[in-house]
Amino acid sequence: MYTNTSRLLVMGAVILLNIGALGVAQQFKGNSIVIEQPWVRATPAGAKVAGGYMTIINTGSEPDRLIGGVLPQAGRFGVHEMKMNGNVMQMREVERLEIKPGQKIALSPSGYHVMFTDLREPLKQGDTLKGQLRFEKAGTVDIEYQVEGIGAQGPHQRSAENPHQHSTDAPHQHSH
Repeated sequence: MYTNTSRLLVMGAVILLNIGALGVAQQFKGNSIVIEQPWVRATPAGAKVAGGYMTIINTGSEPDRLIGGVLPQAGRFGVHEMKMNGNVMQMREVERLEIKPGQKIALSPSGYHVMFTDLREPLKQGDTLKGQLRFEKAGTVDIEYQVEGIGAQGPHQRSAENPHQHSTDAPHQHSH
């Protein structure tokens, strides 16, 4: 027989486990640089470019700069900035992206982002792609991009019921 206190403890543990599953952000570290939730959009067959997005945090006491990177599925990696110039959205490549001490920079579809060009194959929703970012001081940081849907605006939020779920439209296998 459970007492009310036992029931509360069990319920509290279940709630904490579910909150933990929801709150786990994919994170990669290199010295004082922290990379959170790297993701890319899936690409249709024949596409030659894709964008990469993430949050970069500098936990150190000196500025650092994102100066390059690698994605094996792409021939080239660049850092780009999107900004409005009057009524026109413009994109330009930047040589490096400075992250000041204590600064948190969100790379997003409408701002700074990384650009992969000369894609060798389509990027498929649900896949995980290994890549690297290069920083002036932190050096090379190994990361993994989650491939989201073609029109995604942010990284997929895993559900508490299935925190390892990658795609809702993955093929299902049935035995007869």
